[in-house]
Amino acid sequence: MKIYLDNCCFNRPFDDQSQLRIRLETEAKLKIQEEIRAGNLKLVWSYILDYENSKNPFEDRKFRIRGWAKYASTNIKENAEIIKRANLLKRKGFKKLDSLHIACAIISKCDYFLSTDNKILNLSKTLERKIKVTDPIVFIKEILS
Repeated sequence: MKIYLDNCCFNRPFDDQSQLRIRLETEAKLKIQEEIRAGNLKLVWSYILDYENSKNPFEDRKFRIRGWAKYASTNIKENAEIIKRANLLKRKGFKKLDSLHIACAIISKCDYFLSTDNKILNLSKTLERKIKVTDPIVFIKEILS
């Protein structure tokens, strides 16, 4: 099964863990990481993950997130098809970077796109069913339990 985690997911373990939702999403994301390392899930990486991560002001976080690229079964580079798909997604209300992440996931034929961003999760209901968009907690409940 191919999955794409957006930058929000990769940063979740570094967020304030005093909120229950954040703590649960972190635990779910860490379990997903275990499954990726074990080879049970295929991670897709992209140029837009590299770009967004490069803007992270915390060097240690940037380094740790970038390390996940080595586990990726696929590394998506920018191309005309992704840009075209991202433009369609922007018309549905997705932000520029979010639309590029989702376009990379769709073009690479991911089964799931994982995010902790409420706006993405809510807007995903407008997407064609080429990909399932959900948060790490729901993914764990649906797939790994």
